[in-house]
Amino acid sequence: QVQLVESGGGLVQAGDSLRLSCQASGRPRSTYAVGWFRQSPGKDRELVAGVSWSGESTVATRSVKDRFVASRDNDKNTVYLQMNGLKPEDTAVYYCAAKYSSGRYYVPRPEDDMDYWGKGTLVTVSS
Repeated sequence: QVQLVESGGGLVQAGDSLRLSCQASGRPRSTYAVGWFRQSPGKDRELVAGVSWSGESTVATRSVKDRFVASRDNDKNTVYLQMNGLKPEDTAVYYCAAKYSSGRYYVPRPEDDMDYWGKGTLVTVSS
């Protein structure tokens, strides 16, 4: 069993930056891609960014493409989401989720069934 724990959320002002972390434990295999999802009240959960297990491929949804980037440090079993230029509409609970894949360039897609989920960390952006 693999556990994912997010951290780094908090209350910030519009324009600020935050870096979220997703720590994997429980002897995860190294070849897992990670997606960062978010959900705000009354809205569906959406995939905002992702990174392949190799770290060589990343993806970000259009609304955050120039502001958010996912990365990882496999030696630390940690994946990051760097968020810059935060906006009030970025307010949400952010979740990381892992999916095993042998493809070094595979990044999670919105329709994929993820294997493991964290419990989320709240990001609140004030105007």
